[in-house]
Amino acid sequence: MAEDVTRIPALSAGQPEQATPEPPAPRPVAPHRERFLFIYGGLGAVLAGAIVGLVIFAGGAINPSPKWSAWKPSGGGDGAAKQIADHIATAYRLPNGEQLVDVIAKAPSLSPATGGPIPLHYVALTGLRGAPDRDYALSPSNSMMYSLCGLGTACSIASGKPSVARGTLVRREILELALYTFKYVGGIKQVLAFIPPVASKPAAAVYLQKSDLTAQLQVPLRETLGPKVPLPSTIPAREVHTIDATTERRVYKVVRVAQTPTGDAVLVLTPLTA
Repeated sequence: MAEDVTRIPALSAGQPEQATPEPPAPRPVAPHRERFLFIYGGLGAVLAGAIVGLVIFAGGAINPSPKWSAWKPSGGGDGAAKQIADHIATAYRLPNGEQLVDVIAKAPSLSPATGGPIPLHYVALTGLRGAPDRDYALSPSNSMMYSLCGLGTACSIASGKPSVARGTLVRREILELALYTFKYVGGIKQVLAFIPPVASKPAAAVYLQKSDLTAQLQVPLRETLGPKVPLPSTIPAREVHTIDATTERRVYKVVRVAQTPTGDAVLVLTPLTA
């Protein structure tokens, strides 16, 4: 038994004892790694948003939304209204080639035979079927007035004879004036347009509010009125229907000019047709 024990070889004095290998130490985590990951993620999101925006912009450039009109005035206010008046007036012609009417744009006012212009402060609508009289405040900031004046006596149309077709063309011009004004002259909510007088008939005006033409202002102008102005006898039936639907019930006879107790001028109008 003692011999068996002594046969276990002993380590020599110069042979080192083999140590158990230690596991490798974990790699230190960079202290700012999480911050960098957050920044990189944010940059990625910004880049993705930029790419999406570029794609949308490119799509809009390829298929842009249709313009409301081929022409528009520059600037705003009275200057834009005068540009609109000049641009539209030159396009409307009589069969003999003469211009239908001149169009004068200005703030709501009256021009008496003597003295300076009198500002109009109110429009009063009376005699409305089944409805009470209504008053609307006018001011240079919310209203525009157009006077359609022919070359005849008292601004009547000198050439040709009055007719239903010619009257429809005049109302077409007023409708176009109102549409351009509401679209491009900021703050204007009301348009008052005086119709050229006709012998033996009372003075008349068209009074339109922006809300009356909401549908027409939301689509390109060419869907309401064709790009080429017709002659009185060639107005397409579709346009006649549009002109009548938007303006016929808004043609008023000028009854008188009244005055409030504070001196404000009131234009009293009543429907021209029952």
